[in-house]
Amino acid sequence: MPRILIIEDEAAIRRVLVKILSEESDTYEVSEAEDGLAGIEIIRKEDFDLILCDIKMPKMDGVEVLEAVKKVKPEVPVVMISGHGDLDTAVNTMRLGAFDYISKPPDLNRLLNTVRNALDRKELVVENTRLKKKVGKKYEMIGDSPAISQIKEMIEKVAPTEARVLITGPNGTGKELVAHWLHQKSDRSKGPMIEVNCAAIPSELIESELFGHVKGAFTSANKDRAGKFEAANGGTIFLDEVGDMSLSAQAKVLRALQENRVQRVGSDKDIKVDVRVVAATNKDLKKEIEEGNFREDLYHRLAVILIKVPALNDRREDIPLLIKHFSNKIADEHGTAQKDFSDKAVKLLQEYDWTGNIRELRNVVERLIILGNSEVTESDVKLFATK
Repeated sequence: MPRILIIEDEAAIRRVLVKILSEESDTYEVSEAEDGLAGIEIIRKEDFDLILCDIKMPKMDGVEVLEAVKKVKPEVPVVMISGHGDLDTAVNTMRLGAFDYISKPPDLNRLLNTVRNALDRKELVVENTRLKKKVGKKYEMIGDSPAISQIKEMIEKVAPTEARVLITGPNGTGKELVAHWLHQKSDRSKGPMIEVNCAAIPSELIESELFGHVKGAFTSANKDRAGKFEAANGGTIFLDEVGDMSLSAQAKVLRALQENRVQRVGSDKDIKVDVRVVAATNKDLKKEIEEGNFREDLYHRLAVILIKVPALNDRREDIPLLIKHFSNKIADEHGTAQKDFSDKAVKLLQEYDWTGNIRELRNVVERLIILGNSEVTESDVKLFATK
């Protein structure tokens, strides 16, 4: 049931608004406040889906109310109510974050359309927040070993900044989890996060993938196409396996980082982009520089902050937590009952040589859940873990 708060010092206007909204839908729950101070007190204590707020009021005017709402309940849309002399102020409140404004006396159709649109917007914001939490859970970092705790602390410090980050570590250690955490805990979290696996794209196509192309740039370029840097505008681009990028593409990435501009393949027109770059590699880039496979100047641009993700063999104390996490997750995915692992089974898995790191551990846990007994035992591990 949508909850609407009307903040208006004129009792007659309040009565009209309450009557219009109540007659429009019996699902609307409408509350009233006679001035801005009273309205803010109510907002702090209760949740609303929409606020209708007059501009000129005693004690606290509508602009002050809007600014306060944006601090305490930024997700709630605020529609300003303006008198004829308040029109310029009403327009200015849009710049401050108001959803819209309506004039006195309120036009019925205009008022109801604005209310419906604002409530729809609130519903979308709530849904997006729910989805973001869902995504956040998908990329949850499991573990409390010293190495993982240090990474989490570094993410908390680095994420709110614009500093570029280079994530290193063997395959299967979870470098992409670190990248997602950096994005989700940054001021860019509302923007896109675009992932590019540089090792999976043929070298002749990597530039087109990153920077886009114009029609006719090459044989199969049938139309203009934006690249990943443009798609990531306002957000984060994650260059996974950056050590596999061609030298030609490296030069263009370097220019993009220096100038915040890209050029589509086949075009000489600059396109301004605002992206944060997070990169990852399983290679020793300093060795790649010595061998002439990676540009030193690009390395220094990317490696402002270095985060090294340890191999699973170096954080064995996290394995019990990871087993439990994967066991619950896999049981949910397969729609089966959750299985417990005996202490001896867990100990045996802790002693295993995890050359494939976390990715290998997850596969083994899934195999044991599918093939093992109601409780995964030491015998199950010996029978199924190394197959």
